[in-house]
Amino acid sequence: VQLQASGGGLVQAGGSLRLSCAASGRTFTNYKMGWFRQAPGKEREFVAAITRSTSTYYRDSVKGRFTISKDNAKNTVYLQMNSLKPEDTAVYYCAADPNGTGYRDWGQGTQVTVSS
Repeated sequence: VQLQASGGGLVQAGGSLRLSCAASGRTFTNYKMGWFRQAPGKEREFVAAITRSTSTYYRDSVKGRFTISKDNAKNTVYLQMNSLKPEDTAVYYCAADPNGTGYRDWGQGTQVTVSS
């Protein structure tokens, strides 16, 4: 599946952004979808995931602030980010796990910058 992430930008601390990840090539109804991020000089880290049964998972530092959701009709997964902090600054990537064996397909990334 091909993934196209969008919605990044520059926002002040405390602000909000909504990232979108549009999938094409295959329907992702049965996929687990995830968001990851990578800050300069750091390794890529898990942010959030949503399973085909719509169970959701978050890294501790974003719980209560970020919400992952998906619209199967639009083949799109979202990451609503509220109460953003400077430490959320990173390139955000969406990824697809088609069969539970790991994230195989990755989008190109979208930059999120949070100013203090």
